[in-house]
Amino acid sequence: MKTLNDLKTKECARVVKIAGAGAVRRRLFDMGLTPNTEVLVRKTAPMGDPVEIVIRGYELSLRKSEAELVIIER
Repeated sequence: MKTLNDLKTKECARVVKIAGAGAVRRRLFDMGLTPNTEVLVRKTAPMGDPVEIVIRGYELSLRKSEAELVIIER
């Protein structure tokens, strides 16, 4: 399975599902990361953490640990 963390800068993908449970999963859903949503990796910090994505017309920064919970397909 590919995760959001696997994408490079300027790559686009579609969210398949959110792994994990509890408050972290709920938080990702609340930020708009829901199944069938298109995401674009805008940029990545030099050390790989955080990752800035564009989703639903706004920019969102995710920690590497959060990005690993977002299962995607290209």
